[in-house]
Amino acid sequence: MNTRFAPELAVTRWFNSPKSLTLAGLRGRPVLIHAFQMLCPGCVIHGTPQAQKAHMMFRDSDLQVIGLHTVFEHHDAMNPGALEAYIHEFRLTMPIAVDQPGEGTPTPVTMRRLGLRGTPSSVLIGRDGSIRHHGFGQEDDMAVGALIAAAIAEKPFTPALAAAGTDDADACTDEFCPAP
Repeated sequence: MNTRFAPELAVTRWFNSPKSLTLAGLRGRPVLIHAFQMLCPGCVIHGTPQAQKAHMMFRDSDLQVIGLHTVFEHHDAMNPGALEAYIHEFRLTMPIAVDQPGEGTPTPVTMRRLGLRGTPSSVLIGRDGSIRHHGFGQEDDMAVGALIAAAIAEKPFTPALAAAGTDDADACTDEFCPAP
């Protein structure tokens, strides 16, 4: 079992969500994070449509798909107003977070925390909060679907069971599991 726990999101704004989402609050559910930039050709052509498709196809499950707009270049062009228009034009309905800008670096906070190499990227988090898949670039729809199905099929996560089965679970609380 993968014991690398996903770090918390650092978000400045949410779109398509009535409330802020946190990974701690989603513990017990599989989560697919799709990191993108609206001026990234691979994101526009493949990654973001794939994430939206996963959001729609698995809407009757407990999978949570989150778009993460993580801007590490062309900062002025990719502001929240432009993102709002992008979301509308591409009819995106999944919750979308705006990654917090990095201090003294062009790399946003969540992008750095997750160790993303660029966009599009995907991170699949299991019910226990551990990272199950870390992808970069275009990924095959069938392969991503199989990974998602496996994450959905995992046994329900409970902190008591995790504490009994793994060394890393001892550091977990109801709020978070620190990265090793």
